[in-house]
Amino acid sequence: MFKKILIANRGEIALRILRTCKEMGISTVAVYSTADAESLHVRFADEAVCIGPPPSNLSYLKISNIIAAAEITNADAIHPGYGFLSENAKFSKICEEHDIKFIGASPEMIAKMGDKATAKATMRAAGVPCVPGSEGVMKDFKECQKLAKEMGFPVMLKATAGGGGKGMRAVWKEENLEDAWNSARQEAGAAFGNDGMYMEKLIEEPRHIEIQIVGDSTGKACHLSERDCSVQRRHQKLTEETPSPFMTDSLRKKMGAAAVKAAEYIKYEGAGTVEFLVDKHRNFYFMEMNTRIQVEHPITEQVIDYDLIREQILVASGVPISGKNYFPQLHSIECRINAEDPYNNFRPSPGKITNLHAPGGHGVRIDTHVYSGYVIPPNYDSMIAKLITTAQSREEAINKMKRALDEFVIEGVKTTIPFHRQLMDHPDYVEGNYTTKFMEDFKMKPLEEED
Repeated sequence: MFKKILIANRGEIALRILRTCKEMGISTVAVYSTADAESLHVRFADEAVCIGPPPSNLSYLKISNIIAAAEITNADAIHPGYGFLSENAKFSKICEEHDIKFIGASPEMIAKMGDKATAKATMRAAGVPCVPGSEGVMKDFKECQKLAKEMGFPVMLKATAGGGGKGMRAVWKEENLEDAWNSARQEAGAAFGNDGMYMEKLIEEPRHIEIQIVGDSTGKACHLSERDCSVQRRHQKLTEETPSPFMTDSLRKKMGAAAVKAAEYIKYEGAGTVEFLVDKHRNFYFMEMNTRIQVEHPITEQVIDYDLIREQILVASGVPISGKNYFPQLHSIECRINAEDPYNNFRPSPGKITNLHAPGGHGVRIDTHVYSGYVIPPNYDSMIAKLITTAQSREEAINKMKRALDEFVIEGVKTTIPFHRQLMDHPDYVEGNYTTKFMEDFKMKPLEEED
């Protein structure tokens, strides 16, 4: 087992990893930028090393600084969390070269699954259903135009190195294809340094349902059931739940088996997520694989009583998994609380939290790194907390979430708490009748109408 783990991340996920390490008797090293000097993960870690100024490329993305921090503190493993370097094959390789265990996928695995076109080809070979589309990266617009005509509109253009909705364009008519091609490539090139594009048939009325998997060094994998992540804005998830209200026992078994098949085909080691689009007829198609822990992992932990971070650490240290598949025993919902103004097009709202009161009670979990007096820096993702409620049924979980949101007070900055409160009352959400298009029609009620 590892003696000391460096946590190459910030915010609530750094604190989440740190807590499990402490429970396992493992020493911790926090890294931080100067903007995060007052963050809780820095305060609670056994050691802390400043790795640079606020910009990510000079701190949390600066591989040389993180490796140096690991070496001077004698850390024998690095946990990257999610985001930043968590799916960076170069970082995983450099850790390997410095004899530091990267708690995540191997460089080869990240490279194979991180490039979406390659991942899709691999999954086709594994016999996992894939969305019809290009065999790989399209070489030019002529190929794009020819393929789109063959498949029929609507189609979806996607950046092969993409994520977070960048470099994605839905195209409904042929006359809009060239503009979409040019703008998607430009955006992808600026965001990822790679403007390679591939194309898929656009699945109408889709649900975004992912399967949590864990694989070990023996090549064995298991699944921990699904999460429904269909409520999204600009391809960014807002809330997630498990089990999915759209799921049937038969579909769960099929999707779980497909995810395990995918993981075992590539001999995946670690925690990961196989993401699917599911159409209105419950046909499912592989979309991508995330070779890291997900933001929404707590809801899976809640419904099966399982610490996924602990499992990541155990698998990385060579402990084999049981091979048992897990199915939800309860219902759990997560609301991502962002420092954004939902009344002003979700505009970011960094600044000082002047007052904070967190909800409590049975079945309420909060993962957060903020506190009263904490200053939210403008340099990073706007998520400041995850509010999770768990109950015997979906109806109870929603009612518990309403109560918890009503109790949750964050003053000094705008947050998405009012949005989530309205979402929990929305008839389509309450009925479980939502797709990835849900937010296109959602409108915030004015403040005076809320009472």
